[in-house]
Amino acid sequence: MARPILFPSILLLLLISSASAATRRASYIVHMAKTQMPARFTEHSHWYDASLRSISDSADMLYTYDTVAHGFAARLTPAEARNLARRPGVLSVLPDTTYHLHTTRTPEFLGLDVADELVPESSTTSDVVVGVLDTGVWPERNSFDDTGLGPIPAVWKGECVAAKDFDPAKSCNRKLIGARFFSKGYESSMGPIDESHESKSPRDADGHGTHTSTTAAGSAVSDASLLGYATGTARGMALRARIAVYKVCWTGGCFSSDILAAMDAAVNDGCHILSLSLGGGATDYYRDSVAIGAFNAMESGVLVSCSAGNAGPGAATLSNLAPWITTVGAGTIDRDFPAYVVLGNGKNYTGVSLYSGKLLSSTPIPLIYAGNATNSSNGNLCMPGTLVPEKVAGKVVLCERGINARVQKGMVVKDAGGAGMVLANTATNSEELVADAHLLPATLIGEKAGNVIKAYALSDPNPTATIIFGGTKVGVRPSPVVAAFSSRGPNAVTPEILKPDLIAPGVNILAGWTGAIGPTGLTTDSRRVEFNIISGTSMSCPHVSGLAALLKEEHPDWSPAAIKSALMTTAYVTYPGGDGILDIATGQAATPFDFGAGHADPKSAVDPGLIYDLTPEDYLEFLCAIDYTSLQIAAISKDRNYSCDARKNYSVSKLNYPSFSVAFATASGSADKGATATVVHERTVTNVGPPATYKSTATAKVDGGEVQISVEPAVLNFTETGEKKSYTVKFTAPSLPSGSSGSGRLEWSDGKHTVASALAFTWT
Repeated sequence: MARPILFPSILLLLLISSASAATRRASYIVHMAKTQMPARFTEHSHWYDASLRSISDSADMLYTYDTVAHGFAARLTPAEARNLARRPGVLSVLPDTTYHLHTTRTPEFLGLDVADELVPESSTTSDVVVGVLDTGVWPERNSFDDTGLGPIPAVWKGECVAAKDFDPAKSCNRKLIGARFFSKGYESSMGPIDESHESKSPRDADGHGTHTSTTAAGSAVSDASLLGYATGTARGMALRARIAVYKVCWTGGCFSSDILAAMDAAVNDGCHILSLSLGGGATDYYRDSVAIGAFNAMESGVLVSCSAGNAGPGAATLSNLAPWITTVGAGTIDRDFPAYVVLGNGKNYTGVSLYSGKLLSSTPIPLIYAGNATNSSNGNLCMPGTLVPEKVAGKVVLCERGINARVQKGMVVKDAGGAGMVLANTATNSEELVADAHLLPATLIGEKAGNVIKAYALSDPNPTATIIFGGTKVGVRPSPVVAAFSSRGPNAVTPEILKPDLIAPGVNILAGWTGAIGPTGLTTDSRRVEFNIISGTSMSCPHVSGLAALLKEEHPDWSPAAIKSALMTTAYVTYPGGDGILDIATGQAATPFDFGAGHADPKSAVDPGLIYDLTPEDYLEFLCAIDYTSLQIAAISKDRNYSCDARKNYSVSKLNYPSFSVAFATASGSADKGATATVVHERTVTNVGPPATYKSTATAKVDGGEVQISVEPAVLNFTETGEKKSYTVKFTAPSLPSGSSGSGRLEWSDGKHTVASALAFTWT
């Protein structure tokens, strides 16, 4: 290609512009390792200034930090920032980030903000009700403020129950329109509720329920944070939706009888979405009370969203597997809370922490491995009573993750007289970092860094360390990544149904909290906060519940399956540059067994183009396909008098699911070499957009073989909204060893919409 001709005047302007960009200053935040300050300085501010002057005489220092961070802010050119990053003691030089009104950050991360919802701005209220089955609610939180909301929906039939610590007149309003509790099943097994420790009422003494409900549909609260971390405007996904809480979980657990009673009440009350951040493992659907309740909620037009579980990264670890449930896994967002471990040998390693108290000395102090400070065989885990005070007093203690809670390990160190804690992941959690509001200076680091620090602590004759807290960092890349704890497929009950369905933000999420306990949940934690930061698929589930409420608000006639389809077929699986979303457990590209259809993208979901709809009859035929008896089907479908037709060819591959899980049989014996297997799936799509022509493309990736995919017809022409078209997909694959797997993607596109389905392949 010929080069364009640049006239001298234009070339001069380009050179001037380029030079100007190179010398233009912007603000940067410089994190410093305070313990690496040279001895010639008596004040850290003098060292900061000298470091800045070493790369520029004219750069302006804006601030110095000495509370939640050590370092300073300065105006620098890009070249100066690069030079400063190479200076001794500089941990990082980060471009300042422009902040806008946003929440815990997840609405912005998902493409939402206060001024730009999925529904028209002229709509100031909503009749959609999100029912949250959890540990209750702390109604005094500002997240339940009803300012600007209209009257309670006329169809609402629920109630706000009275109890000695729960006054309906003061607790419920036009935002929190219902609050009930269910404890009969629990008390029948565990005995009377101990009201000195928890409230026999809808009041939340745990915090989990307040966190999930405010994540789903909390009102906007400005200047929200946890102890100064993650400052912003906190709000739920469905800002205008109403909330109804159903307390079903108590100190000893959540009992299925109470859960089912609450689901029953919630549907009767008029909830449109049910959010359950709980699960009981993989079991037959007819034995699973949540699956049973969800089936009948679905039949009443109510979408049920459930957490996938926190048993990852092992395979087949999912809960809530029924196809009529929306099962949600967890990913990270682009925000972090760095806390750096600085060793006496000058090396430093990045962890995460939400500690906000008195900092460690700027001078490195002794470091000891917990395994060398105990008389117990598992003292390395810093379990209660395992550390020897004389060995840990005044030291930073290196503990290893496992068995007891992360924050409890810090209390064990503190109670034994330790000054700080470095908590290291093991192979189970690998490099996944989740932040905690520790009660002593502490940070969580990945497995690799933990191994290095452990080796240093065991080999150096005088190991020392300190911890430097970096505050809140946004714009972290890559994000999202699949959380290691997020439970994975394949589906242990029905391998032909891909689970989880999708992922959403679930790591280090800020949302409302109870006033009964501190942010760690420990009885020794006397701090009280309005918001807390916690992690789990419990946090990702209410994100999707809230997004489903937004779609219901925009499309009130859509079925639960239609809403679920819109969320799944518009989910994304790659970063902006085209690389696949990573799995933090492996460091490699994640697969549909990790993230299902992908990461939720609500702005695309509101206009999906095509949907895969399902009726209760479709699910009943699915139950016939998996050989359930009439009695088993009746157990799920409210004793419906339904029998499978022996003359009918039922098949799971005919269920109109938005994703495809293809199971191939593995051939055995030398005679079967070169053999292939073919599996055919049938689907029907409904056009929810204008008339359009959709063309299909399909890709697959399998180690050790190739899956051939044929779509018939390959083009679908829709002449009107609401029109349905059916197609088949033929998958042909070679015989591979049992346990082999692969993935792919089937997309329909009209040039504007991309309607994508995840493909997952297994050989058994």
